[in-house]
Amino acid sequence: MTKYTRADLGWSDHFARQLTEEDAPLIPARISEVHRSQLVALSEAGEVRLIPTDSAGAYAVGDWVLTDGTSAIRRLDPVTDLHRRAAGHAVGAQRIAANVETVGLVTSCNADFNVARLERYLAMALASNALPLVILTKADLCDDPESFKRKAERLSPLVTAIAVNAKDPEDVARLNAWCSNAQTLALLGSSGVGKTTLRNALTGEAEATQDIREDDGKGRHTTTHRALRPTLAGGWLIDTPGMRELQLSGTSDGLEELFDDIETLTAQCKFSNCAHASEPGCAVKTALTDGSLDQARFDRWQKLRREDQYNSETIAAARARQKSFGRVVKDAMAKSKHKRGYED
Repeated sequence: MTKYTRADLGWSDHFARQLTEEDAPLIPARISEVHRSQLVALSEAGEVRLIPTDSAGAYAVGDWVLTDGTSAIRRLDPVTDLHRRAAGHAVGAQRIAANVETVGLVTSCNADFNVARLERYLAMALASNALPLVILTKADLCDDPESFKRKAERLSPLVTAIAVNAKDPEDVARLNAWCSNAQTLALLGSSGVGKTTLRNALTGEAEATQDIREDDGKGRHTTTHRALRPTLAGGWLIDTPGMRELQLSGTSDGLEELFDDIETLTAQCKFSNCAHASEPGCAVKTALTDGSLDQARFDRWQKLRREDQYNSETIAAARARQKSFGRVVKDAMAKSKHKRGYED
């Protein structure tokens, strides 16, 4: 069994500062897998399987927890926290990964490349406080991979993009800079863009891969759950299943960073509550008219802002209802105990 030091696992002063005297008997461990009734974690003693003391959704791969060897007693606040609105009809946030230095947004140099979807991933990555890295796969099958690289980097000055042949280990080794020296790289993207192929090259594993569909260039799911795995370069990799639905929530800071040019223009509008429609003195309208601001980019900004605000408010309201219901149940139980005391 491979053993790691805390430093090997990504431990830092950020986590050490959260420890108290009462935590002395507990052992820090980093979560490598999250299941419904069990957590798999890595510690200096090796791999441990833990009973969660909170709902499974409260944990994310990459989290640090304090354990007594059997249960996850307390989760430490993460440095970075990737999350989205839960898929489907559920109202709530879904944590994707934690404590990653870099989020690798994987897309292909083909029909999978989609600016609007990439902006969603970028907003989520920036909101988590992690660095975004756009990884363009299938560069060997494209006549001009540099054109895709330029398109990605034009989205924000914060974006670094790299085009690779995922099937060439030497080419993939260019990603080692982001997953060495105990650093963690998380891979996000649609199915079939080559995340599993990248994972195999970076970790030395041999997970099965599937070909993309010839009719639309889209792929099939290979990765079925998130997992933290050691890389050959001495860091960590979190591979994630392909996302069919990515609803933003709580990513307003990320949107402000991603669309900094538009945010700067809105601050120059005559009215602070300008809707950028028919108001006089609108800097945004002026930029749209003279062509310095692209209309499609502005439309996407408005759409993502509305979505993030709506989802954030919906989740906040749902949490408030849950807290209110919890108080009602607690009061009812207290009254019932008080009544039984008189009857006894």
